[in-house]
Amino acid sequence: MSFDGLFVHSLTHELKNQCEGGRLSKIQQPFENEIIIKIRANRKNVSLLLSAHPQYARAQLTTIPFDNPANAPHFCMILRKHLEGAIIESIDQKENDRQLVFTFKSRNELGDTELLSLVVEIMGRHSNILLINTSTNKLIDAIRHVPSSQNTYRTLLPGAQYVEAPNQDRENPFTYDGKLEVDDLDTSDKIKWIQSTFQGFGKEAATELVYRMEDQTDDSPEAVFQDFMQSYTPDRLSPTLTRDGHKEFYTPFDFKHIKGEKFTFDSLSELMDRYYQDKAERDRVHQQANDLTQLVKTFHQKNEKKLIKLKKELKDTEKADAIRVKGEVLTAYLHEVTKGDEHVELPNFYEEDAPLSIELNPQKTPAENAQRYFSRYQKLKSAKIHLTKQIRSTQAETDYFDTLLTQLSIASLSDIEDIREELRDGHYLKKKKSAKKKKQTRSKPESFTSSDGTSILVGKNNTQNDELTLKKARKSYFWAHAKDIPGSHVIIENDDPSEQTIEEACILAAYYSKFRLSSSVPVDVVQVKHIKKPNGAKPGYVIYEGQTTYFVTPSDDAVRALKLNTTN
Repeated sequence: MSFDGLFVHSLTHELKNQCEGGRLSKIQQPFENEIIIKIRANRKNVSLLLSAHPQYARAQLTTIPFDNPANAPHFCMILRKHLEGAIIESIDQKENDRQLVFTFKSRNELGDTELLSLVVEIMGRHSNILLINTSTNKLIDAIRHVPSSQNTYRTLLPGAQYVEAPNQDRENPFTYDGKLEVDDLDTSDKIKWIQSTFQGFGKEAATELVYRMEDQTDDSPEAVFQDFMQSYTPDRLSPTLTRDGHKEFYTPFDFKHIKGEKFTFDSLSELMDRYYQDKAERDRVHQQANDLTQLVKTFHQKNEKKLIKLKKELKDTEKADAIRVKGEVLTAYLHEVTKGDEHVELPNFYEEDAPLSIELNPQKTPAENAQRYFSRYQKLKSAKIHLTKQIRSTQAETDYFDTLLTQLSIASLSDIEDIREELRDGHYLKKKKSAKKKKQTRSKPESFTSSDGTSILVGKNNTQNDELTLKKARKSYFWAHAKDIPGSHVIIENDDPSEQTIEEACILAAYYSKFRLSSSVPVDVVQVKHIKKPNGAKPGYVIYEGQTTYFVTPSDDAVRALKLNTTN
């Protein structure tokens, strides 16, 4: 679902109801393109998220906690200077466009009252957040600066005259009462006509309107249109998330042309929290961890190639016994061999005197040829021992990097630095050169609560896994991990957990593993006392015995329900 003008129309009512008249108490900028404004309104605190992200631009209320950076970015400092303590006078949508204007009453440095506007332009990669002095119509600052060299229509730099984004010369669908010229058009042309005629229609909304027109043939297109537009009023909204396989769509009410499992929410902001949380988080993690992912992939591929080469060399050592036999047979029949022979055929006493062909160096004596075979045998025997150790070590490295790739794919922002530090400790990444060593704040395991109230902890990187399993967990607690698959350590903080709790812990272990998208994942469960870490083993690696194996299907909804149990 695109964040179109119709959606913004409904969202504006929600924001007005929750935020107008409120006082700004705190402003944060947790990420490059996103602002969090804490507001005290209607005797409660709310958090307003304003995003100019190229993919996830939006405005909404949010309950998701965001970490405040140690040093506030410049735009955040400008907002604090001008808006902290200000009152939200009004929240308005510009016509039916994807633009929201927040008007604030504030006091300047002299104590005089002034009106300021915070304009949120939701326009894909051109999205922006602008702070404007309403009386002078001058731009105080923007979250993304746009010089005249990039945009000849308007300059978005501090001190520039504010020029509104270009208007769409289209009809306002909420006030339109004319005829719809769609009778002679096919479905795709109807969709195009609606989008080109009316302001604020995204493709999904236009498709839904046409779907209803073609489905409700007893009603005129005009009647269907008017009823459709009425669905955007606050009393008829039913924020809906539709899931079709791995695809999700969010709409202000049920769009019947989008098929799949439907979930409804109490507000548009709650719907967007649910839809964007994982997507935006994964995008941020990808940006922060991209260098680590590429590094780990390189090590993983290098070790895979090395493993193939070592296994091929090991296969060559299988000839060692055959070479030893030739040396022994040749030694036994030295008297029958003459110097200068290039090969000889002798009875193999290991195989009932079957003829054995032996190649010889004519420049060497029979005894020297026999010694040559024994030397080759000893080299291959030593190589076999060495290669077996190398293969075991390289396989452990490959599995380790495979585990790190899995952890990077499920990591939160707070986990990234732990993984980075682990790579530094393993000498895969250069350590920082710093005059003063700052104490590293470790990320914490993810907490969940089972249906019967039992605490379940999930380690999401090797630092957390080792800490959780080997130091914090009691020996009587239970441990779960996807069987022979890279994944998280899961601790059930109970000496005698119910089968329901064990099954839910197994779902978490499967979900936070490499096979999280599989329909059936084997998960081993064992008491912590049966777990050991071999000397010299890689971080996160343990061995165990006496386990019970369960087969479960990981589920987004099941994991969210367990998380919700923790917050309630």
